[in-house]
Amino acid sequence: MIGQSGIAVKSVTRADSASVTELSKFGVATVHEAMGRLGLMAPYMRPIYSGAKACGTAVTSFAHPGDNWMLHVAAELLLPGDVAVLATSAENTDGMFGDLLATSFRARGAAGLVIDAGCRDAAELREMSFPVWAKAVHAKGTVKATVGSVNTPIVCAGALVQPGDVVVADDDGVVIVPKLHAARVAAAAAAREAKEAGNRKRLAAGELGLDLYGMREPLAKAGLRYFVDEEAYQQDERR
Repeated sequence: MIGQSGIAVKSVTRADSASVTELSKFGVATVHEAMGRLGLMAPYMRPIYSGAKACGTAVTSFAHPGDNWMLHVAAELLLPGDVAVLATSAENTDGMFGDLLATSFRARGAAGLVIDAGCRDAAELREMSFPVWAKAVHAKGTVKATVGSVNTPIVCAGALVQPGDVVVADDDGVVIVPKLHAARVAAAAAAREAKEAGNRKRLAAGELGLDLYGMREPLAKAGLRYFVDEEAYQQDERR
């Protein structure tokens, strides 16, 4: 059940490591397309520094606004390569994560954090190269007063995240790959990447997308007309 409190699940089934490794080779846009244009979080989820990348299995947390208690619980349950993902019970931008928690997460082997709330200590996190995707960067502090949950299903920035799903994040945002489909999506992403590599060469050689993707006939059917010059266009307009 989404939004339950008072639960921390110590052991969860994670996506297989081979699929995670394969998915780590691709960007968010490629994975999103390969999955049928599904799984994206809301576009306000941005990396706190340019060039940040992460790919790993999700350890989920559900917390209440301005309360980061569950992130400390999540730290205990992180395994190497995990990405922590936090959702809140109501909209919030308080700085629920900073360099001290990042130090703890890194010691546990975490690959990053995705948090539908605020993050602070941005300069320190950048220096640490600890990647975080957040709704906001905000210095406001938090409390530790209300129990939430860890390793239960959550909805983070509009995306359903099950514990153990694959999180892929970069400058384009965050996409969630269900653990049961990780191998299939990884294969589809590889096929898409290979096709795009071929198309990239043809475009670099000067071929137009209009011809490469067979757009001319559909455009004509949709009503696009070409004129050789302005005079021909103006003559047509006067008719």
